[in-house]
Amino acid sequence: MTEVLFYHLERGVLEDVLPGLLEKTLERGWKAVVRAGSRERVNTLDQYLWTYRDESFLPHASAGEGGEQPVWITSETDVPNNADLLFLVDGAAAQANTLSDFVRCVTIFDGRDDEAVSDARTFWKQAKDEGHAVTYWKQSSQGRWEKQA
Repeated sequence: MTEVLFYHLERGVLEDVLPGLLEKTLERGWKAVVRAGSRERVNTLDQYLWTYRDESFLPHASAGEGGEQPVWITSETDVPNNADLLFLVDGAAAQANTLSDFVRCVTIFDGRDDEAVSDARTFWKQAKDEGHAVTYWKQSSQGRWEKQA
């Protein structure tokens, strides 16, 4: 079964944590797909990942670009890079029964958004019911991730 991690943002925003998580993914030799809730958000993340830090490079692509990149950003269900890891951000949804295509799924949601929290709870139940291993991580007051469940 797939390992499903829920990352509950409390102190920062997605742009604060996604690049670091993607860097760790690539360090493991894995490929990732980042599924966002809208095409507009895909465009924003695509631009941001080129400029988030001057001294680093995070190879990625989105629709209309080369799908062979180790990080693929989309608002659809396409996975042209045969990703090991699925990131769900900004309200993007996944069918729990398709998670088995991935080693790991990371859902990042904003704890200050009631709808996002409700959607995460629903997805937690769905993933758990499908037999996936689920864990819940929350940001500490220092911004570190602490396992809660």
